[in-house]
Amino acid sequence: MLLRNADMLVTMDASRREIAGGGVFIRDGVIEAVGSSEALPQEADEVIDLAGHVLMPGLINTHHHMYQSLTRAVPAAQDAELFDWLSALYPIWAGLTPEMIRVSTLTAMAELILSGCTTSSDHLYIYPNGCRLDDSIEAARQIGMRFTASRGSMSVGRSRGGLPPDRVVEDEEAILRDTRRLIETYHDATRYSMLHVAVAPCSPFSVSRDLMRESAVLARSYGVRLHTHLAENVKDVSYSREQFGMTPAEYAESLGWTGADVWHAHCVQLDTAGIALFARTGTGVAHCPCSNMRLASGIAPIPAMHAAGVPVGLGVDGCASNDGAHMLGEARQAMLLARVGFGPAAMSARQALELATLGGARVLGRDDIGALAPGMSADCVAFRLDDVSLAGGAVHDPVAALVFGTPPRVQLSVINGKAVVRDGELQTVELPAVLRQHDVLARQLAAG
Repeated sequence: MLLRNADMLVTMDASRREIAGGGVFIRDGVIEAVGSSEALPQEADEVIDLAGHVLMPGLINTHHHMYQSLTRAVPAAQDAELFDWLSALYPIWAGLTPEMIRVSTLTAMAELILSGCTTSSDHLYIYPNGCRLDDSIEAARQIGMRFTASRGSMSVGRSRGGLPPDRVVEDEEAILRDTRRLIETYHDATRYSMLHVAVAPCSPFSVSRDLMRESAVLARSYGVRLHTHLAENVKDVSYSREQFGMTPAEYAESLGWTGADVWHAHCVQLDTAGIALFARTGTGVAHCPCSNMRLASGIAPIPAMHAAGVPVGLGVDGCASNDGAHMLGEARQAMLLARVGFGPAAMSARQALELATLGGARVLGRDDIGALAPGMSADCVAFRLDDVSLAGGAVHDPVAALVFGTPPRVQLSVINGKAVVRDGELQTVELPAVLRQHDVLARQLAAG
């Protein structure tokens, strides 16, 4: 495949080159050449002319709960902070079925792909009524998205001091047994892999210390990554101090949950000592600005993390705590929120795009995505510059305009060398039919 004549090619390579009239030559799902269109091979099985477009690496989503698309804008949870929001939604989620997991994952992935996302993680931590992570994995394969499937879990219900109702928690031995099965069945550690499995107990207030420790041991025995929520809001910090006598970062460290193979979601209330710990150990953070605003959790100290060297990527978080899943929009919000909290120079448009590409790749432990360079996975997206939201901006700085303006819909998405979106339309699933089925299931779930 040859992609050529882009008005601007954003490489995110080691030199951060931006090439006017640039293009990418792809063979067997891997980028073979990047540069000016004149310098690339002129023939290919498929040639796509991208005049009038910005071409860039596919965006990378480091934290999501895709099943939550079924419970967007539920009235009882519209105006709540994290703990009350969860308490309102846990009883509804107890009615999830395998079909609901599969269809909601297709829906969430479609929304992400159409926003420019080519790789996503998902944190599925609730498994009622026969639901399995396999249901999400099946959907990812159908739609063609590069996927980190995180086997989440909850084991401490209200009767033992946790937040979730007892009926939605699992036995810890069963959790570990199923996690082993999933890793052995699905995890592909090869370069250019389309599927990773991660080990992901939900949060310090829904699992035991033993499960956190055992999960870390299990993950490292297989060489897979670790993920959980941490320091999301002030109540989260208070819970950690009251229950464990430690800050969330100290608690994570005490259980083996720091290191270059770990990433934590949110970290809105990560303190100075926690930032230093994460920087020293290479522990990653999934920054979720829209969700943090929606739930009034606060403004994560991303500039301080960046200055310290903490790996940071972007996450849209769950569909019911963001109510949107536009990765380019998330980059915009990351930039704007950083400026609200820390001043107009706190984050530039290009720094926001870097969080959404190279930052996400680092957080997910991948060196084969996030940039357009020879030897990288062929994950590329293109946006039209004649979109009304870019009018004027594209004249002055088309790259920055993508972040400063209202986020446009992707026109072309290539994942693993295959065109998943053409002319703004998803090619791998019949989206209208998926959405009709999704809304039928959403009504069923809400009705109990």
